Amino acid sequence: MKKWITTLAVTLSLATAGNFTLTSTDLGGQLSKTQEFNGFGCNGQNISPELSWKEAPKGTKSFALTVYDPDAPTGSGWWHWVVVNIPAAVTKLASGASGKDMPKGALEVVNDYGTAGFGGACPPKGDKPHRYVITVYALDVEKLDLKAETNTPVAGFMINAHTLGKASLISYYGR
Repeated sequence: MKKWITTLAVTLSLATAGNFTLTSTDLGGQLSKTQEFNGFGCNGQNISPELSWKEAPKGTKSFALTVYDPDAPTGSGWWHWVVVNIPAAVTKLASGASGKDMPKGALEVVNDYGTAGFGGACPPKGDKPHRYVITVYALDVEKLDLKAETNTPVAGFMINAHTLGKASLISYYGR
């Protein structure tokens, strides 16, 4: 299957977000076998990408991060990674941070694979390349009162209820 090498960086800003931006040295617009899931018929390395952000809105007290595939054939998309309670002083996650090198206090919530942490891309073979929307949220609270087993709709509700601004990038992956 032809892999699309389309780079699309989208910065979504609320009125107070200014120049809040998210970048990655790992992605370049396309995920790779490094970020592909290992399971569900996929055999990737399932390593979370490097991500960094800057110019968060004034009043930011913590960050949350999500990776979402709106093209998954579920009727509601697929949540690959949800992280909350990233301290406001943190502006970067290293490649492979999920599960082993997360900032103190950060909480990885259960993804749609049923595990807490990063779950890489695994679109169906032969399907068009899927979009993976990676978003960092600047929050107005230091901590969201969630547990690792919190489901993604509840985590998303709490994140959106406290968002000052957000920045996203979109990467693609097909098999």
